[in-house]
Amino acid sequence: MKDKEGLAAGLLNRRIIIQQREGVQDAAGQPTTAWVTVATAWAWIKGPTGMAVAKGGLLGQSTVDDAVSPYSFRIRYRVGVKKGMRVVLRGEVYEVREVRHDQEGAEWTDLVCKHGVKNG
Repeated sequence: MKDKEGLAAGLLNRRIIIQQREGVQDAAGQPTTAWVTVATAWAWIKGPTGMAVAKGGLLGQSTVDDAVSPYSFRIRYRVGVKKGMRVVLRGEVYEVREVRHDQEGAEWTDLVCKHGVKNG
């Protein structure tokens, strides 16, 4: 069993798809961009709690960013994942806003994402 910040296998209970935008050719051979899968991974998902949402400004002051919800997807340590990529879970899209790595133990990578963004 790992410590609280470690990564016990039982916590990784959701399969996610990690995608990035890449240049491709459409059916007519014209250049375009598309979301391309770069990895699939098991993840531990942490969503916003009621208190975190209240502290974030949803109760009181409202901002445009309030329409999207923050989530963290903890996966096994993985280099190459970058801000601007996206996570897909059960058809729902989450924009990767920040990537945090366990620099000490190289056990996990957190993908800090926003839900509620456009699919494109």
